[in-house]
Amino acid sequence: MVRRYFGTDGIRGRANGTITPELALKVGQAAGLVFQRGDHRHRVVIGKDTRLSGYMIETAMVAGFTSVGMDVLLFGPMPTPAVAMLTRSMRADLGVMISASHNPYDDNGIKLFGPDGYKLSDTVEREIEDLLGQDLSRRLAKSADLGRAKRIEGVQDRYIEFAKRTLPRDLSFDGLRVVVDCANGAGYRVAPDALWELGAEVISIGVDPDGFNINKDCGSTDPAALSAKVREVRADVGIALDGDADRVVIVDEKGHVVDGDQLMAVIAGSWKEDGRLTKDGVVATIMSNLGFERHLKDMGLSLARTPVGDRYVLEHMREHGFNLGGEPSGHIILSDYTTTGDGLVAALQVLAVVKRQDKPVSEVCHRFEALPQILKNVRYKKGTPLEDAKVKGIITGAQARLNGNGRLVIRPSGTEPVIRVMGEGDDQYLVEEVVDEIVEALTQAAA
Repeated sequence: MVRRYFGTDGIRGRANGTITPELALKVGQAAGLVFQRGDHRHRVVIGKDTRLSGYMIETAMVAGFTSVGMDVLLFGPMPTPAVAMLTRSMRADLGVMISASHNPYDDNGIKLFGPDGYKLSDTVEREIEDLLGQDLSRRLAKSADLGRAKRIEGVQDRYIEFAKRTLPRDLSFDGLRVVVDCANGAGYRVAPDALWELGAEVISIGVDPDGFNINKDCGSTDPAALSAKVREVRADVGIALDGDADRVVIVDEKGHVVDGDQLMAVIAGSWKEDGRLTKDGVVATIMSNLGFERHLKDMGLSLARTPVGDRYVLEHMREHGFNLGGEPSGHIILSDYTTTGDGLVAALQVLAVVKRQDKPVSEVCHRFEALPQILKNVRYKKGTPLEDAKVKGIITGAQARLNGNGRLVIRPSGTEPVIRVMGEGDDQYLVEEVVDEIVEALTQAAA
């Protein structure tokens, strides 16, 4: 069955365009029916980020779930990993996060978690999709069996304690001056409080959400403001989360941005030294830098690559027994603690290494020289220009020219109608040349 609604990270689109109240209600009904297993009273937990449309979608989903007899516990603004953790901790049948992650405010999305706290499998998503196309009126609950909904207090404190417990009990961040940018998103309450409770001096930015400013000129996808603030207040480190706080980038004391590949290298080195890696390797996507792969090889570690998307990283980790994986964007999965990417928990692991080594972040977090990497997008309207014979020939020729001294990754986006062209290699000029040739051919084919 062709997937009409679910993409690589749940359902996502323009609020009141793709993501309408009608769709949200129907998703609540369909997911509620799929996860009614057994005779017990079923319940779902719902968190959200700070987008204006979150109110509309949350209300519609509550109507959907209660109409099929599920009780609803509402968290309000909470990070995606917190919702995943609390789904399992509170023994819910289903978890929902209303967020479009790093996208602008006018997008929104629906992420679903099973009772184990993991994102749903393709098979379960297909079950829900199948129900979305059906008339569910005859499957609604009887009047006496309708669900109830209530807001739950104290969930922020539960998540903060969970995040703190991922560190040794005697570890303190006393003496660290930290700037944290919460992207005016879901982590705006919990991240500064967790860092302060661990002893850090905390300067917070991106903690004044107004429904419109999530990810706007802030957060992990736009860390310029964080870099400037770190230099201004002479902080030791900056931490940037995205809108739903499942990804992170770090800024060193000089204001330089450290991406997810470098952060995974820091954690991999620390965990290898402590004997904490369950496998001699890390799982990452096809987008991770070749320099990272070479660095791991020098450490005696492998790099397993998956398609783009943290769900694919996690699937490989679970199937093959790895406990560390992620993406250069800052989705870092530490499966000893979490069932999804967790920006705050990943940042805490890096800060723990900084404290233990007692060195500047610029030294601790620079583990390898990244190879020149170029990423360009080509927008198309219909079909796929990747099937064009000329495009295929140019791609084949480009791969031959790199001759093993670089990589090409050409793929359609899972969230928008664009082809992403990434090239990297030891020779920057050659990489630029082959990427531009491919982009030109794709542009002509898409015209």
